Amino acid sequence: MTASRVLVLNSGSSSVKYQLLDMADRSRLAVGLVERIGEETSRLVHEPLAGPAAACGKREQAGPIADHEAALKAVAAELAADGTGLDSPELAAVGHRVVHGGTRFTLPTVIDDEVLTEIRNLIPLAPLHNPANVTGIEVARSLRADIPQIAVFDTAFHSTMPEYAARYAIDAATADTYSVRRYGFHGTSHAYVSRATAGLLGRPVEDVNVIVLHLGNGASASAVRGGVCVETSMGMTPLEGLVMGTRSGDLDPAVVFHLARVGGLSVDEIDSLLNKKSGLLGMCGDNDMREVLRRAGEGDESARLAFDAYVHRLKKYIGAYAAVLGRVDAVAFTAGVGENAHQVREAALDGLAELGLALDLEANAARSPQPRLISADYARVAVAVVPTDEELEIATQAYALVTQ
Repeated sequence: MTASRVLVLNSGSSSVKYQLLDMADRSRLAVGLVERIGEETSRLVHEPLAGPAAACGKREQAGPIADHEAALKAVAAELAADGTGLDSPELAAVGHRVVHGGTRFTLPTVIDDEVLTEIRNLIPLAPLHNPANVTGIEVARSLRADIPQIAVFDTAFHSTMPEYAARYAIDAATADTYSVRRYGFHGTSHAYVSRATAGLLGRPVEDVNVIVLHLGNGASASAVRGGVCVETSMGMTPLEGLVMGTRSGDLDPAVVFHLARVGGLSVDEIDSLLNKKSGLLGMCGDNDMREVLRRAGEGDESARLAFDAYVHRLKKYIGAYAAVLGRVDAVAFTAGVGENAHQVREAALDGLAELGLALDLEANAARSPQPRLISADYARVAVAVVPTDEELEIATQAYALVTQ
C-alpha cells in the first residue's frame, strides 16, 4: 500500500485547524477545528467526509482543552474513530502552515531540529503566528516522529520578487541587520489561485500573467508573471497594502511618530491600533464586509466611506500591478470577500475599461462555489472568481516533497 494521505495542520495561538487529504485523488477525508485552547469553553468540531463515518456528519465536543498537545491528541482520537488515525500506514506526511520563512525558507522544507530552530529564530518577524506554528510542529513531531513533518511557508511564493521590489528604501546596513524587507503573505493562496486561473483559461501557467486579489479579513494582492510572483502588497508584516478588516494597510510612517509624540501612545498601543482597530472596523465599527454593505445600502455614511476607501485602495493596486506586469491576462478574486461580495468586484473594476476589464454583471452577481469567469465576452482581460484552497496547496507541496 502506498502512503498517500497528508494531514494539514494550521496551528494558531489558541486554535488548531486541520484537514486530512488523500493525494491519490486529492479528496478530503476529514476537516476540523479546535478553538479556545486553554480555556474552560474549548471546543472541537470534527467532520468526517469519507467512509462510513461520513454518514453520521459532524461531531462536536465541548470542555477544557489545556494546551496544543491535548488539542492534537484529541484530533488524533477523532481521526482514529474514523479509521484514519495518525498511526495509519497510509499517512505519508504532516504538512504545517508556517507564516514566516524569512529569506532562508523559499520552498517546502522537511522539518528537523535545525529547521525548527530557524523557525523559532524568525519569531521576531511574526510574533503573533510563528510561536503557535512552532508549538504545533513540536507536538505533531512527538506524536508521529517517524513520518516527515513538512513546513510550507506563507512567505515562500513571494520570495521570487526582484530585489528592487522586495527592498525598502532605507539605509541598507540597517535593513540587513534587522531583516527589514518585504516578504509578503498569503503565499499558498496566491500560488494556488494563480495556477487555477491559468487552468480556467485553458492555458499553461507559464503563459499567463494574473493579478490575484485575496480579499478576506486580511487582504493582499499579487502580480504573478508566468506562475512567478513579481510583486505583492503585504510587506515585512501583513499590515502593509490593502485596506483590511481590522488593519490599516498602507500608511505614512510618520503617522506612527505623530501618534507617539503628540498623542502619547506607546509602541504597543500603536501596534494594536493599526493591526486590530483600523481598516473597516476603525472607519465604521464593523470589519465584516456583509455588515458594511448592509449599512451602506441603508444610507450609513461611515459604512459608505469605509467601503469607498476599501475599493479605492483595491483599484489603485490593480492599476499599479497592471503597470508592473505590462500585459495582464486575468484578474482573479478569491477568499471570503473576493469570492462572495459581488458588489466589491463590481466597484473595484468600475471605470477600468481602458485596462481591458469589463464584467458580465449577471455572471458577477450569480453565486457559485465553483471557479468561474465573470468577465464580459468582449473584455480583453479575463476576470475570474476562484475559491482558494490553501489546505490543498499545502498538502500538494508536502506530498510532492516526500514522494521525490
